[in-house]
Amino acid sequence: MRILWRPFGFSRRLLKVESCRITEAESLSPLAWASLIQKLSRTPGIFLLDQRKRFSTMPEIETNQRDSELFSPPSDVRGMTELDRTAFKKTVTIPVLKVRKEIVNKLMRSLKRAALQRPGIKRVIEDPEDEESRLIMLDPYKMFTDDSFEKGELSILKQLNVNPQISKYNLELTYENFKSEEILKAVLPEGQDVTSGFSRVGHIAHLNLRDHQLPYKHLIGQVMIDKNPGITSVVNKINNIDNTYRNFQMEVLSGEENMMTKVRENNYTYEFDFSKVYWNPRLSTEHSRITELLKPGDVLFDVFAGVGPFAIPVAKKNCTVFANDLNPESHKWLLHNCKLNKVDQKVKVFNLDGKDFLQGPVREELMQQLGPLSKERKHAVHIVMNLPAKAIEFLSAFKSLLDGQPCGSELFPIVHCYSFSKDANPAKDVQQRAGTVLGISLEACSSVHLVRNVAPNKEMLCITFRIPAAILYKNQTLNGDNHEDPPIKRQRTDKDF
Repeated sequence: MRILWRPFGFSRRLLKVESCRITEAESLSPLAWASLIQKLSRTPGIFLLDQRKRFSTMPEIETNQRDSELFSPPSDVRGMTELDRTAFKKTVTIPVLKVRKEIVNKLMRSLKRAALQRPGIKRVIEDPEDEESRLIMLDPYKMFTDDSFEKGELSILKQLNVNPQISKYNLELTYENFKSEEILKAVLPEGQDVTSGFSRVGHIAHLNLRDHQLPYKHLIGQVMIDKNPGITSVVNKINNIDNTYRNFQMEVLSGEENMMTKVRENNYTYEFDFSKVYWNPRLSTEHSRITELLKPGDVLFDVFAGVGPFAIPVAKKNCTVFANDLNPESHKWLLHNCKLNKVDQKVKVFNLDGKDFLQGPVREELMQQLGPLSKERKHAVHIVMNLPAKAIEFLSAFKSLLDGQPCGSELFPIVHCYSFSKDANPAKDVQQRAGTVLGISLEACSSVHLVRNVAPNKEMLCITFRIPAAILYKNQTLNGDNHEDPPIKRQRTDKDF
């Protein structure tokens, strides 16, 4: 960043007034209004209230709009597809106040309103002409002359023997001074959506670019690396998660191609190859929510366990966990992460299709859990089915799963089944679809929790219910079932369905 100093005042080169209008080049300089104001005061139709508010003729602009005007990159970077950092140089005029260096800290506390608030730009710089002084950068939209200081600020300046005269600087901004959103907004076609958000998975930034952004994908990737410390690789998803193993094809836009990563979530560590398994950092809160529902001694069956974000925290609560995933890579990293988090003795890991897991290990364990001695059991059984695209289809595996006579219904497993919905009433939609698969109505005996908004008009939800005996046991009918299922306490969400 290069600073050019010049005493406060305007030369013809900086400001040219013709019919009380500012040239386009000078429109970026709020200081131009200071000289123009005298001419405006004599112009018909312009009325000024008093000296303290004499700049009220300046258009009122929101802070973000102001920043976008003064601190936006040069307009000639529009359409750039290969990043040229040198093209982002730009000079803006900033008001400054000269003060003695020994009083800077004390004075800054009193000038919070007037000081420049811009990330990446120092508010206090050295005076190139006086090593005993410092220059305080001021807000160019608030500070024009010494009259711009408020009464309290002027009082502090007087106490500290500071001359309130404002000088101006030509401040050279470079690529390093602009935010990623500002850079991309300046580069991409005007009016188009700008990618500024991403999912962070260790050192990897995961983007979902839209079609109009694809011509700029490599530039976007490099900007993300430049502006986000710790990000060394940027990838873009190029297909939907619709295959058997729940992973997706990705393209490395910029940086290293190493997809082996380590993440921390809710105080647990997970390692995996991001290109071969499923991981979504946006589900951290949901992982915690389910974990908090289980008490020590409870049993969890995790049907689509991935690399362990449900299984491992639950196992840490001294619960018994049966975790399964069909993807061989997920199975491998699930075993690894159980050892890494020291719960490998509490988690039984399987590599089966979800239906086979439910009708095999889950059935065998439930036969024991709900057997003759089940009345002495006090712990709960939970079944998590986090495969939103298809999990509801797997509910059919519970129909007539167990033999024998049912025990008390309060011991029956509680299912947490995830699903997507594009319906206008997503909660009711999920309840109806799950109920259709089971052959019963779930609207009065289930709760629905909104997990997150996945896309416009697409929600991810979790329906929770206790499996009725008429579904779980063979030779049971809904009408003949004397075991009424206790209602699941309704979980309120932030969204009214």
